[in-house]
Amino acid sequence: MNGAWKDYVGHLPLPGIGGLVEILVLAVLFYYTILFFRGTRGAQVLLGFVTALLAMIVLTRMFSLDTLNWLLQQMSVYLVIAFVVIFQPEIRRALAELGKQHVFSIQRERGMLDEVVQAVAHLAADKIGALIAIERQISTRSVQDTGTRLDSAVSAELLATIFFPHTPLHDGGVIIEGNRVRAAGCLFPLSARDIGKTGTRHRAAVGLSEETDAVVVVVSEETGAISLAYRGRLSRGLDEERLRRILAAVLLRGDQSQNRWQRFRQKLDLSTESLARSQETMEREFEDPPQDP
Repeated sequence: MNGAWKDYVGHLPLPGIGGLVEILVLAVLFYYTILFFRGTRGAQVLLGFVTALLAMIVLTRMFSLDTLNWLLQQMSVYLVIAFVVIFQPEIRRALAELGKQHVFSIQRERGMLDEVVQAVAHLAADKIGALIAIERQISTRSVQDTGTRLDSAVSAELLATIFFPHTPLHDGGVIIEGNRVRAAGCLFPLSARDIGKTGTRHRAAVGLSEETDAVVVVVSEETGAISLAYRGRLSRGLDEERLRRILAAVLLRGDQSQNRWQRFRQKLDLSTESLARSQETMEREFEDPPQDP
């Protein structure tokens, strides 16, 4: 038995340099695909899609199901189209990540963040609903076009005035690009996920954070509670200090001084220590608010 196994292994063709490169490229591609989908709503769908496809291929080869094998070959093009349709949000997010303009990304100023936090605190105290998105590296131009174009400096007074009840622009979202208020009264895309008992503002905040890398601040009109949406995750029950700390952590990270190669190496650093640091940073930014005794 061992001799037959060794004979079988000995007849296996060994890959050359080109084959090794192809194996390496495919391994990296599959690894980053799994890493990208991990923790998203498309992860389970991808697992089911791949499992069903592999099961059909194995069955057709094991039992010589020629008709089914022929059908799979004919449907291969349609399977690719189905994959694109099913995972359209994830593919769009991946392409947006690749198209980020890291070199020309905007330096955030603490003064702008302080104005936003001051306005949010004032609106929350008066229980005035608000929806404020701070654009980062992925453009929100299409969302800006749904509202009224502005080009104003960010100030607490301006934001409070926009969301004051019964004003023309209060029923919508504000988009801040750089240090300017670019548009108000915008219609944000609503999230299709189940995010619990929340209103339209919260669903819109999560929806925009799913499609872009913007940070979206929400003030509840009913309770005055402050929430923040980022990368499809909603953090609720924030106070003024914690909101300022999260915004500073997300928007004022000191990676702008790094060159493109340093940022690229940091992105590719998938060591246990690097992943642990990234996870710890995200957990620290979105830690659960303390519970009242």
